[in-house]
Amino acid sequence: MEWLGADFEKRTDPGVYLAGCRSVVCVALNYNATPEPLPVADAAHHGRVARYALGDDYHEIIKPRLYDLADWIRATFAGARTVCGVDTAPVAERELAGRAGIGWVGKHTLVINPKLGSWLLLGEVLTTLELTPDDPIVDRCGTCRRCIDACPTGAIMPYQVDARRCISYLNIEHQGPIAPDLEALMGDWLVGCDICQEVCPFNRQAPRATDTALRPRNLTGTLDLREVLSWKSNEANPTLSGTTIKRIKLPVLQRNARAILERRRPAF
Repeated sequence: MEWLGADFEKRTDPGVYLAGCRSVVCVALNYNATPEPLPVADAAHHGRVARYALGDDYHEIIKPRLYDLADWIRATFAGARTVCGVDTAPVAERELAGRAGIGWVGKHTLVINPKLGSWLLLGEVLTTLELTPDDPIVDRCGTCRRCIDACPTGAIMPYQVDARRCISYLNIEHQGPIAPDLEALMGDWLVGCDICQEVCPFNRQAPRATDTALRPRNLTGTLDLREVLSWKSNEANPTLSGTTIKRIKLPVLQRNARAILERRRPAF
């Protein structure tokens, strides 16, 4: 993830990204959608997909709403300038969301809201308009270490994640072969991983997502690995069209599918 080191000044100082920036309006969208159990007969040939990727591409959902907000700011406050960001912009959105009071950054390094949990997609509008800041939320992780203990690859330390061991990094960002000792621990995760969030106490009663675009296209939250291996391209693929999964390189998806099937092959 060396790309995170690029644009360091912009990531650490919004005023570099937007000259004259005085405020950052942070937003969060709940994407919690609990998949239905997969029939036992199908389980052997399916791989799990992290919840954020089950519905439509969240970038395309959040960006238009941020643009509308930015348009309103500029129309209402003469001379105000804005820049919007969702995930890909060189902005430290997790830290900004924490400071803005959306939630605190938990031990698994994700933003946790006491009512919504950590199933949150983040976005922001940087503006030259000076606004009164909201108060941050106090960290309520306490002595809990469920996310740390549940991580199969031991990627989580308190408030730190070693991306080199994180399942979500390995099956999305990492190119080429995965180290055998880590690959053996990745279970049936084809795209991403939700384990640290599934065990978080603040997600026990987290409300379901109300935005229909974020509801799972496949109610089981899985993909048929045999189908994945038959794909020739990410383009014009009806299963991937309009989803964040389309952003993952096809060789990576197929590597993941082969690895899951190999782990499930009976030993003789």
